Amino acid sequence: QVRLVESGGGLAQAGGSLKLSCTVSGRSGSRYAAGWFRRVPGKEREFVSSISWIGARTTYSDSVTGRFSISRDNADRNTVYLQMNSLKVEDTGVYICAAAELGSSDYMSTYTGVWDYDSWGQGTQVTVSS
Repeated sequence: QVRLVESGGGLAQAGGSLKLSCTVSGRSGSRYAAGWFRRVPGKEREFVSSISWIGARTTYSDSVTGRFSISRDNADRNTVYLQMNSLKVEDTGVYICAAAELGSSDYMSTYTGVWDYDSWGQGTQVTVSS
């Protein structure tokens, strides 16, 4: 059974930094792209960032480009990180990690749509104060 567990959320001041982690288990032998989304009350789940299986390709939403950085562990690729710098109040939300299974020869795809992902974590709260 696939399981995604996020950690690292918390309270930060505007301009500060946080680093989120997502540990993926139960997907041994399969390749997957990983992504981060955020959920804010009253809004649809919003894409934040995605990374390919080998980490060579990354994608960001316009709102976080230049401030956030996604990466994944080089050893086993089952830990995905989101480094968030220059935080803004509008970055507040529940950050959710997701995984999208890839084909056997696909090392480079990233995805931005909620419908592209087949596994989801529960999320970790990030609150940015002014």
